Amino acid sequence: MATKLTKDNFDASIAEGVTLVDFFADWCGPCKMLGPVIDELASKFEGQHKIYKVDVDTEEELAVRYGVMTIPTVILFKDGEELDKRIGVHPIEEFEGMLTKA
Repeated sequence: MATKLTKDNFDASIAEGVTLVDFFADWCGPCKMLGPVIDELASKFEGQHKIYKVDVDTEEELAVRYGVMTIPTVILFKDGEELDKRIGVHPIEEFEGMLTKA
């Protein structure tokens, strides 16, 4: 299961390595559809890459910082730098491709 990040631990959590972050909200239907995919990625890539979630309702500052206007938005970071972004629900293979390309 993907761990939730807050503004207090976000920067340190994405600072090194490849990190995939799902910006979501509990009330969002498409986010609920994507949630199990993100959790599966977290299990599949455990020990290789970091997979996290950010609740945009409680962490609005992070959503604004990364220009998240629509949810779900998934952002791929490498060593703290944004590499790629997907908006909406996509198949797990697309996210796997993002992670393996990084």
